[in-house]
Amino acid sequence: MAGHSKFKNIMHRKGAQDKKRSNLFSKLSREITVAAKMGMPDPDMNPRLRLAVNAAKAQSMPKDNIQRAIDKASASDGENYEEVRYEGYGPGGSAIIVEALTDNRNRTATSIRTAFSKHGGNLGTEGSVVHGFERLGLIVYPADAGDEEKVLEAALEAGAEDITSTEDGHEIWTAADDLHQVASDLEKALGEAETVKLAWKPNLTVDMDEKNASTLLKLIDVLDDDDDVQTVWGNYDISDDVMEKVGG
Repeated sequence: MAGHSKFKNIMHRKGAQDKKRSNLFSKLSREITVAAKMGMPDPDMNPRLRLAVNAAKAQSMPKDNIQRAIDKASASDGENYEEVRYEGYGPGGSAIIVEALTDNRNRTATSIRTAFSKHGGNLGTEGSVVHGFERLGLIVYPADAGDEEKVLEAALEAGAEDITSTEDGHEIWTAADDLHQVASDLEKALGEAETVKLAWKPNLTVDMDEKNASTLLKLIDVLDDDDDVQTVWGNYDISDDVMEKVGG
């Protein structure tokens, strides 16, 4: 896996969302609004909102946009989004989890079902694939945050459960309930993280050949393009050789 961050590989193609800045800002805004509505509108008092705000800052989202999204939560005429999780099977026996925030379940379900069926997969029922994943906290630091030893020491000190370092960076895994605290402690030692979020980590991964990888990446791009979709997780693994051939 040298040359590819496993997290970025498992989640979706590197930079898949970066190319669609306005789409990304829209997704980040939606998460901020939902987080602010579910708790206090103060990031210091609301761990989920703090994670959402930090994620927005990491993508250089303007402060005004962040504040507007928080203010929207208290507006009585604001849209009501609900969290929905979809589970399905992609090409090559891969398992996919799609997390969405939607104000229209029917619209979202139809879009996601169509995306799966057009790209060699099928949407399953709730619980059909989630048993193959663990709900954990994920903190990602760039490679220049420190060498493996420094990051490992800081992660252990902060109470993390696992760490993977590659030339692309460091992935630090925590228990879901510990994410906010571990991220806060790591920030003091290593500075601000690139990513802090709740994640679905697969217990086992499935290797993709060239044909399946190509179709799978198209499916993930289509899902990423959907305004209602927040995050796509999968248990697939694409080798460097295959990734190069499919233009990843």
